[in-house]
Amino acid sequence: MCNNEKRKCIFLDRDGVINVDHGYVFKTEDFEFMEDVFPVLRGLVAQGFLLVVITNQSAIGRGYYTEDDFQTLNRWMLERFAEQKIPIAGIYHCPHAPDERCSCRKPSPELFYRAIDEFGIDPAISWMIGDKDSDMQAAQAAGILNRVLIGSVDSDYNTYSVETLSQLTDLIC
Repeated sequence: MCNNEKRKCIFLDRDGVINVDHGYVFKTEDFEFMEDVFPVLRGLVAQGFLLVVITNQSAIGRGYYTEDDFQTLNRWMLERFAEQKIPIAGIYHCPHAPDERCSCRKPSPELFYRAIDEFGIDPAISWMIGDKDSDMQAAQAAGILNRVLIGSVDSDYNTYSVETLSQLTDLIC
């Protein structure tokens, strides 16, 4: 790839997209992958997409678990993806509680900008997959044109809505 070529990316929220959102998940025994996450992401990688996770983890700032707990779970999750031949390029997270008023918590686009810069991503040909309005707002602010909201949440910022991950295959093809 030439230095001036930009990459296409699938940005993924974690809780509610990659795993079932049981609320403040940080133990491997509580981590439940979403149905179809492996075949869907494997298919997107086969289409040439880079995969990047962008996640708010306010439980760290709230003291429910530590940064080390979060990183331990990340390593375990990345091992499961590697076993499935699904490379995750990076995980970007905001560890702050909402009342800390940081610059990295979604709906801020800060974490997207970091990944875009680090990996040479073109937001215009990339996608955000999220389950919350704040995911869609952050992606729009970062210039990501394709924003998919999973589930039954309403947002004025998504460009597509699906009920399940398996519906992404037809949408993104």
